[in-house]
This record gives sequence, C-alpha cells and structure tokens, in this order.
Amino acid sequence: MHAFDVLGDPVRRRILELLADGEQTSGAIAAVIQAEFGISQPGVSQHLRVLRESGFTTVRAQGARRLYAVDSAPLQEIDMWMERFRRFWSQHLDALATELARGKRERRTNDADTSTATEPTDNDKEDR
Repeated sequence: MHAFDVLGDPVRRRILELLADGEQTSGAIAAVIQAEFGISQPGVSQHLRVLRESGFTTVRAQGARRLYAVDSAPLQEIDMWMERFRRFWSQHLDALATELARGKRERRTNDADTSTATEPTDNDKEDR
C-alpha cells in the first residue's frame, strides 16, 4: 500500500497523531478511536494492522499488552517526496512569520507606552 493511501484515511492519521505523543497500548488507542469515530475494537485493530504492515508503526509485546509507536522511516520518505513542493508554501510561511513578529513588536511597544504613563500626582490634581 502506498504511503499516501495509508495516510489518506482519517482514522489512521488520528492514530499516528496519538502515537506522536509517545508509545501507547492498543487498548488506549482503541478507546480514543472508538469514542471519536464510533469504530469497533476489531475495526481499530484493522487500522493498526495496516499501519504496522505498511511500516508506519512498530509494536512490541509487554505481557498481554501490545505497545505501538511511530516508525519514522515512511514519514521521512514522504518528507523527501514533498521537498520539491515546499517552495509553494515556504514563502507564505516566511511572510506569516514576519507578520507575527511585527504584531508582537507592536504589542510590546503599546504595552511599554501604556506602562510608562503614570498616575497624576497630588500636585497635578491640585492644579486642576
């Protein structure tokens, strides 16, 4: 199965998102997927099998439990394939970063201006 066929399924993408936070048991993964997608435990097992057989995950036994983790090799292959397309969005992301920095700088300037304003002194109040 091609990597994009594997990742084209929202359930499998969600499983990978869960595993990106670290190794998890099949039971913990199944609980989240069942709650979010309404899929049965055997259905979740099928998705885990596809991910395992396509190389996106590894599994190890710990007693009766099965612990799944992300295997980064297929993701690195996708990253290399996408390299030729990055030019289409990298300029836009650079522009976004510039705008975010500009907004932070303006907020700091406004905060500094606000904090330097002082309360009127008693002498100022008497002059009014």
